[in-house]
Amino acid sequence: MRYNIFMRIFISGISGTAMGPLALMAKKIGFEVFGTDLLEGAVTNELVREGIEARIGEQDGKFLEEKFENGGVDWFVYTSALPDDHAELQKAREFGIKTSKRDEFIEFLRERASLKMIAVAGTHGKTTTTAGIVFLATRLGLPVSWLVGTTLGFEEAGKYVEGSEFLIYEADEYDRNFLYYHPFLSIIPSISYDHPDIFPTEEDYKKAFEQFESQSRKIIKTTELDKKLSVSGKVRRFDLGLAIEAVREMIATLENEGKLPEGDFSEENMIQIANQFPGVGRRMERLTKGVYSDYAHHPEEIKSTIEIAKEEAEKDGFLGVVVVYEPHQNIRQHEVFSGYKDAFLGVEKVFWMPTFLTRENPELKIIEPKEFVESLENFEVAETAEFNEELYLKLKDYLERGYLVLLMSAGPGDKWFRKHFSSMEEN
Repeated sequence: MRYNIFMRIFISGISGTAMGPLALMAKKIGFEVFGTDLLEGAVTNELVREGIEARIGEQDGKFLEEKFENGGVDWFVYTSALPDDHAELQKAREFGIKTSKRDEFIEFLRERASLKMIAVAGTHGKTTTTAGIVFLATRLGLPVSWLVGTTLGFEEAGKYVEGSEFLIYEADEYDRNFLYYHPFLSIIPSISYDHPDIFPTEEDYKKAFEQFESQSRKIIKTTELDKKLSVSGKVRRFDLGLAIEAVREMIATLENEGKLPEGDFSEENMIQIANQFPGVGRRMERLTKGVYSDYAHHPEEIKSTIEIAKEEAEKDGFLGVVVVYEPHQNIRQHEVFSGYKDAFLGVEKVFWMPTFLTRENPELKIIEPKEFVESLENFEVAETAEFNEELYLKLKDYLERGYLVLLMSAGPGDKWFRKHFSSMEEN
């Protein structure tokens, strides 16, 4: 059922992995959606396919003014990365448009559609777990809508399905976004200190998760089902085990309410479906034979991703794993520096790139790639590098010699990687 009101929604930062899925969901519900972004993002193509106008380029407020003067704008939704003096935000306030970050708008959509929120939060694993729940639920025929912070090869990143009972949501702790909600069910794969620009201390970070848990009707943090799964990587098996646990809760709720559709909801069938999980964009995403891209940018994520890569390499007959690593945010590097020392053990080679700088403290010294390399226990396999022709030729040589090549980056390195390797012919 569509809402009995019509709204025109302007989203600033519309093509990113947080805001893009939200735009897709709002459009499916029946609102008119448009917005801007500085650059094309992971979800841009999906926006275009759905007929959502996304103006790419300078966000100077002119497009917002154009929309305001031609039909009006009811709600200006903006990304956490938007500074308070941003031209669009200032223009929206000048026009008297309702403004908020995505959390308030998401809760508005959830409440109006009478959806029970299934929230996945945590430092690592939340994207895979959220996508795993979506994959299982849709293939079991359960009535669900969802918002996932990346592209999905098997579904849209954000979707509203009429008649849904649940909203499956990847609840991000950045900017304390997840504290706006009171989920019906919360799943927490892992907690380890991150985002020092938002949470000054580890204790502050933990307290935020404690508050989130206190706001949740029920919580799932453990599973034994990972032991029955056969996908690569211990952590990925754990995340998908949690996904099955979440779907079990959804099935029990629907059954109690007399709304469970017909289907095979046995554990055996759910495990079989989970083992077919194709993964998601930027999470051990296969670009071509032997070439993968991943979003890992924290030592614990790196260890987990390398474990998956090593299992994949062994399955497919590769000699070993070669890693290209682009750190994200200098302020984060000062907090996690010591965690890198054993993060790359077991790989054949590491190419360490300069840190991708965003939302930085100008008073902090920028840690140089050489300093990271020298801190590693296996420093002899690592070298500093840049995204250039020299690196491309070295990686191409490793591929030709039979190694799996893995990029780990939350920055622009992914675009360079795709440009150079996605078009390579499969052997």
